[in-house]
Amino acid sequence: MSLNKVLLTVLLSGLGLCLFGCGSAAPRFRAKSVDTKPPSTEGAQLRGIASFYADEFNGRRTSNGEVYNMYDLTAAHRELPFNTKVKVRNLDTNQTVIVRINDRGPFKDDRIIDLSLEAAKQLGIIQNGTAPVELEIVEPAATEK
Repeated sequence: MSLNKVLLTVLLSGLGLCLFGCGSAAPRFRAKSVDTKPPSTEGAQLRGIASFYADEFNGRRTSNGEVYNMYDLTAAHRELPFNTKVKVRNLDTNQTVIVRINDRGPFKDDRIIDLSLEAAKQLGIIQNGTAPVELEIVEPAATEK
């Protein structure tokens, strides 16, 4: 076998590995998996840290396909079904707001929910950026028939 054929074979093999052996690109975000099924019944409660997201995402598509509007009372949760309505209570101030889940997140392990700007304003967490909260499911998502 000539040197040119050997070099061509090595080059094509390397190219093939790069194109086909590397697999597909990883998704931009991946929700953390958990071992337990998320609560889905009315009245179920969860506690954790809330944060909010606003300007950078305003006008972009949410995980359920809607356009994010930071002035709507919506939120992102890792597991609750889309359109679940959740009462969020700021444990520091006792202020509450009801939001609808329309996105996935938050993507920081120590957070339980990402609120829209308007929901964060109503809870009084804009200045600090986060707050300890309690979530209560007030209206589970409608099941498709």
